[in-house]
Amino acid sequence: MRPKIICHMVTSIDGKLHPSRFTGPAAGVDAARLRKHYDEVSPKLGAQGWMCGRVTMQEISKGKARTVTSPGVSSREPFVGDRRDRDLAVAIDPHGKVHYRQDHLHGDHAVAVLSEAVSDAYLAELREDGVSYLFAGPDGRDLAKAMDALGETFGVETLLLEGGAAINGAFLKTGLIDEISVLIHPAVDGLAGVQTIFEYQGGPDECPGAGQALRHFHTETLEGGMVWLRYRVEEAPGS
Repeated sequence: MRPKIICHMVTSIDGKLHPSRFTGPAAGVDAARLRKHYDEVSPKLGAQGWMCGRVTMQEISKGKARTVTSPGVSSREPFVGDRRDRDLAVAIDPHGKVHYRQDHLHGDHAVAVLSEAVSDAYLAELREDGVSYLFAGPDGRDLAKAMDALGETFGVETLLLEGGAAINGAFLKTGLIDEISVLIHPAVDGLAGVQTIFEYQGGPDECPGAGQALRHFHTETLEGGMVWLRYRVEEAPGS
């Protein structure tokens, strides 16, 4: 059974994702205090790990490609490294572009979600690094299969989906988000074309959230004017 998935994000009031672009805090509001809220709220959601897309994970890992010494891995079966009861740091990385050089990110055990088309050498590299991996089908787009595998392989019950916009949109489109948790930063961005929480790349007639509805169940105003909102994602009436 797949884990419960909570999309947990911090945004400006216009839904943008890049804090470096946000307007500054009002007089008397501590910017450092505002930045701490996300990390303080996250543990309250009871997750056993977090997920993000390839671009975000590359920025975190800062690893570089290298030549592996062990033989390539031809099997396309999941590989489980030495987790040691750590939380999971899951990269949705269909093409195998993230390099780790270690088995953890911020102290959480690294897990790569890949397509079956990645190279044998890349799988050998992950094994050398101690990084666990599993597959999301031939092209890496079967997110439902991957989430089922995560639940069955690692026994996790809840995972945080922490963006970026494209991977959030993909999970929304496939109906895999169970809850949305958003911290609204007291700031605006204002520029058109800047990433928002969900950005599914589809045709003009597509509705990524079709058949889904949001039920509000929590609002909390935090120090400095940041607002924490939580919504359960339900099947829309009549869908």
